[in-house]
Amino acid sequence: MYILGISAFYHDSAACLLSDGEIIAAAQEERFSRIKHDDGVPVQAVQYCLHEAGISINDVDQLAFYDKPFIKFERIIKNYLQVSPKGFLPFLRAMKTWGKKKLWLKEWLRRDLGFSGEILFLEHHESHGASAFFPSSFEKAAILTIDGVGEWATTSIGIGEQNQIKMLEEIHYPHSLGLLYSAFTYFCGFKVNSGEYKLMGLAPYGEPVYRDLILGNLIDVKKDGSFALNQKYFNYSSGLTMTNKNFSKLFKGKPRLPESKITQREMDIAASIQLVTEELVLGLAKRAKKLTGAKNICLAGGVALNCVANGKLLKSGLFGDIWIQPAAGDAGGALGAALFAYYQLNQKGGKKPKHNLQKYSYLGPSYTNKQLKNFLTVNGINYETLSVEELPKEISQIIADGSVVGLFQGRMEYGPRALGNRSIIGDARSAGMQEIMNLKIKFRESFRPFAPAVLLEKVDQWFDLKKESPYMLLTADVHRNKLIFTEAKQIGLAKLNQVRSKIPAVTHVDNSARIQTVTAASNSRYFDIIKAFDELTGCPVIINTSFNVRGEPIVCSPKDAYNCFLKTNMDYLLMGDFLLSKENITQTKLAEIQDIRFWDEFSSENIFKNKRFKSFLMSLLFLSLSIFSIGFFHGFYFDKFLGLFLFIMLFGVIFPQGLEFLTIVVAKVLGGVGSLLISIIFGIYYFLVFMPLALTLKSRGYIFLEMGKANSYWKDVSLIKKDYSKQS
Repeated sequence: MYILGISAFYHDSAACLLSDGEIIAAAQEERFSRIKHDDGVPVQAVQYCLHEAGISINDVDQLAFYDKPFIKFERIIKNYLQVSPKGFLPFLRAMKTWGKKKLWLKEWLRRDLGFSGEILFLEHHESHGASAFFPSSFEKAAILTIDGVGEWATTSIGIGEQNQIKMLEEIHYPHSLGLLYSAFTYFCGFKVNSGEYKLMGLAPYGEPVYRDLILGNLIDVKKDGSFALNQKYFNYSSGLTMTNKNFSKLFKGKPRLPESKITQREMDIAASIQLVTEELVLGLAKRAKKLTGAKNICLAGGVALNCVANGKLLKSGLFGDIWIQPAAGDAGGALGAALFAYYQLNQKGGKKPKHNLQKYSYLGPSYTNKQLKNFLTVNGINYETLSVEELPKEISQIIADGSVVGLFQGRMEYGPRALGNRSIIGDARSAGMQEIMNLKIKFRESFRPFAPAVLLEKVDQWFDLKKESPYMLLTADVHRNKLIFTEAKQIGLAKLNQVRSKIPAVTHVDNSARIQTVTAASNSRYFDIIKAFDELTGCPVIINTSFNVRGEPIVCSPKDAYNCFLKTNMDYLLMGDFLLSKENITQTKLAEIQDIRFWDEFSSENIFKNKRFKSFLMSLLFLSLSIFSIGFFHGFYFDKFLGLFLFIMLFGVIFPQGLEFLTIVVAKVLGGVGSLLISIIFGIYYFLVFMPLALTLKSRGYIFLEMGKANSYWKDVSLIKKDYSKQS
């Protein structure tokens, strides 16, 4: 039985394919489209998944979507009813988006994917919960999902046992730990939904001096772990920003402008909200423990990517063990939706596997040495072939000599972390390597830390960690006997220049590290490289960071890897068995590089299924209808129209790119006019109908969002019956 899981239309679209419960493939759309956090229908990711299984879309039995769009739309409407007369601009933006795409989601999926079978709609936090529990090794576990917002839920507690999960309690919008953290991300000058990592990385440079201010003004925390945000300070429900003037007044200044200088204020704010987040996560985990009595816990949702909070939860000893979905954000919802459909809705799962259903998250496309050699040869790229025996020693020596190597091998990782197959690696012993890799290779802020990849068998000799951490989702302190103590006290970003341990490139300023453990079973070649480095240097730790530059997705194809290699100061690139040296590269024109794309959906056997031919026909039809419409209103009819049609057709045959460009120009002009008309229509509706209705209902006591204080903010959802065939 094939089940295709989909997440789309919000951020980080992804696809996942199951065959009788086994994960065949999973990938984010951004890796193929090269659009960071691509939120469109994951057409290319689906094509890849089908290719990996050797099937077509007609072989798929069910499509499982990761949330219920109509319930989400209900929440959005109630939100704007509640905040009216504020909120016109975000209302206008939301209605245009929903009217164009999201309300017609089923039709979009059928049209873009060509799927005609059964479509299931899961709840957002059920998808997260399923992605956390089913791939774990636990037979029974508490489930905790925390993110910005799904349909209504922002935080959920559930329990998983054998092949079933059940959600028990939820906290509802507008009260959200994810949105709280994103509000501070915005206020500190970073981008929401991608800059949260930066805020977490900035926290150790500051002091949590604002902790009490946050807990005393912004959030009401109950003893049962539930919480509510004071909407007096936030703008996300009624505006286009996350915070408002009251928030700025509380922190004695306006939000930091993006790319401007980071001050001690931002560092202290980051430290404060990070500490509050850790305390809230621990409180939520205690509630999960009380409700379920489980010995272990599974985490998912965007907040579960906060590896510092995860490390504190593990260290607390509240649970015997924890497991975090490596694709914890919305991308992982595709996997969770498919697993929930298989185990719970089809009841064909039996007992779930006890180990490694996730396959160490190496679930994306791979390339054979034959394909890679062909790519290098066709493009005239110089390379050296390494044998299986000499490769680990050669790469370890290169790293030990202070060079930086890009690794492109095996299947691409699923989730935001690179785990050795699409990675950039270097010497963790180098005091200057963090700054070099940040500024000259990644082109990002110098304060951001790098993660260590360490042999599992020696992890407890270098870090205060005694368990496997294959997904880089746990933070632990560097072992005391590896630290270098100094009496010099530094503050702020000056802490970056202080050598703290024998592995300074991966030791953060608070002596912590975000750890990836590596075994021969998880990634044999990666393991062999680190082991060879250990034998050479006596250090089983190297730097691992994702193979990309700032603002771009992790590389997917050989062309992506080669282009990234050329654009940076990386010294070497290992593609399969082939080693490329920057010194020997003569081919530097990126536009001339031909890529390998072996999962294209259009067959050359049928010209009407060819993507370029369809684009040509659509362009021709669009322009012709546009000209005919204009001509109709200006008095020239069939004879002149026919002449223009033939001219356009001839022009398109001779200059297809020119036709495409002309089509885009006309479409943008007409699209701009249409968008303006739609805005005017929605504006009239808002001020003449929607706002008066909202004010009338509120005057009669209607409450659309629960914003006031309560004894507890938990909602019991354990008895709600659900229909997964509907979007509501």
